[in-house]
Amino acid sequence: EDPTKCEKCGCTHLTRDPDVLDTWFSSALWPFSTLGWPDKTADLDYYYPTSVMVTGYDIIFFWVARMIFSGCEQMKKIPFHTVLIHGLVRDDKGRKMSKSLGNGIDPLEMAEKYGADALRFNLITGNSPGNDTRFYTEKCEAMRNFANKIWNASRFVMMNLTIDRCTLPGRDQLAAEDKWVLSKLNTLIKEVTENLDSYEIGVASAKVYDFIWDTYCDWYIELTKTRLNGEDEQAKLTAQNVLCYVLTELLKLLHPFMPFITEEIFQALPHEGDFIMTSQWPEYRPELSFPEEESAMEAVMDTIKAIRTRRAEMNVPPSKKAEVLLVTATPEIYTQGLHFLERLAYASSVTFSQTAPADVTGQVSVVTANATAYMPLAELVDLAAERERIAKEKEKAENGLRIVEQKLSNEKFVSKAPEAVVNAEKEKAAKYRELIAKLEESARAMEL
Repeated sequence: EDPTKCEKCGCTHLTRDPDVLDTWFSSALWPFSTLGWPDKTADLDYYYPTSVMVTGYDIIFFWVARMIFSGCEQMKKIPFHTVLIHGLVRDDKGRKMSKSLGNGIDPLEMAEKYGADALRFNLITGNSPGNDTRFYTEKCEAMRNFANKIWNASRFVMMNLTIDRCTLPGRDQLAAEDKWVLSKLNTLIKEVTENLDSYEIGVASAKVYDFIWDTYCDWYIELTKTRLNGEDEQAKLTAQNVLCYVLTELLKLLHPFMPFITEEIFQALPHEGDFIMTSQWPEYRPELSFPEEESAMEAVMDTIKAIRTRRAEMNVPPSKKAEVLLVTATPEIYTQGLHFLERLAYASSVTFSQTAPADVTGQVSVVTANATAYMPLAELVDLAAERERIAKEKEKAENGLRIVEQKLSNEKFVSKAPEAVVNAEKEKAAKYRELIAKLEESARAMEL
C-alpha cells in the first residue's frame, strides 16, 4: 500500500518521485551496457548484436521485450535474432521454488554431492522445450551413475591402449562390429547436430546418453574384448583405434552438456589440440556409413538379446550352454557375427536351417525379426529340479495370497484400516495372482 504520511515527521503531503523506472528497464540495457556503451568499444562492435537469448517464459514481457526496444532505440539494431524460451524448475510436487515454501535447492550443495555435470545433465534431460520440469534428487543420483559409467568405460579403454595416436584404419581392416559402431556413430552425429541446430537440447542429450550407455558401453566394448585379448596384433590395434576414436567423438558430443568430466577424460586420451572445447565439432562422414554391416550386426544382436532374455526368464545360468538352431531365410547375415552368438548367447554350437524342425517338442523357441532360434529344453535346465523349484515358489505365493485374501475378507479390517493400507493389500494380492499365473505357465513349459 502507498504510504499516507511520513513516518518521521508525520507530514501527509507526500509526492511520488517522478524519475523512477522499475528494475527491468536497467536490466534491459544488459546486451550493450556490459560491452562499454555508451562508448564505442571494440567489444561492443564485435559482440553486438548477439545471436541467441535463453530465458524463462515468465519474464518475456519484463525483460525480453524491454531489451528489444532498448536495443532498437540505443543501438538501432535488435539485440538477438532468436529467443529460446525454457520452462521453470519446480520442486518434486510441482510447486514453484520459493523462499517462503523453503522448497528450493542450493545448486552448490547439489554439485558438491553429485557433481556439477550430473546436476547439469539432470536439468537438461527428460523435459520438452518450453515446459516446466520437476527437480528430483533421485535423478541427480542417476546422472551421477551415468558419469561413473563413462568414467569406468574410459578407464577400460585406456587400460587397453598401446597407441599414442588415434587413427582410424582403412575400410578393409575394420571388423563387422567396427563398421556397425562407426555407422551408428555417424548417424548419431548427424542427428544430434540437427537437434542442437533446432534447439532440441533434451532430445540431443537423450540420444547421446542412450548411445554411450547401450551401444558403446554395453555392446561395443563387450564385442571388442576377444580381439583385445587375442594374439592378432593387427586386429588388436584396429580395435584400440576404433574404441579410442568413438570415445573421443562421443566426448565431444557430450561436452556441451557435461563439460568437466569430458575434458578430464579427453586430456587422458591420445588427442590433437589443447582442449576439447576448442576442438572440431564431429561431422557426418559418408565414408563411415555402412548400412549393410550395421543391419547384419543388429540382426545378430537382436538374436543374442532374445536368447539371453529367454534364458533369464528360465533362470538358466551363463555357464549352462546349449545348442542353438537358427531358422532364417538369410543365414549369410549371421556369418561374421557367429562367434558373438556362440560367446554372448552362451551357445555350445550354432547351426542354420531355412525350415523349422518337424518336431519342436522339448524345444524352447525365441523369435526375432530375422530368425527363430530353437534350443533343447533338456540342455538348458534340469527338468525335475526346475519343476520342484517352481512348485515351491508357487506354494509360497499361494500361502501369501491366502493371508492377504483373509485380511481383505475381514470386514472390520476393510472398514477401519486407512484407505492406503487397504489399497496396498489389494495391490499385494494382484501381484501374488500374477506371480502364480507366471509360475503355472513355467510349469506347463517344463512338461514339454
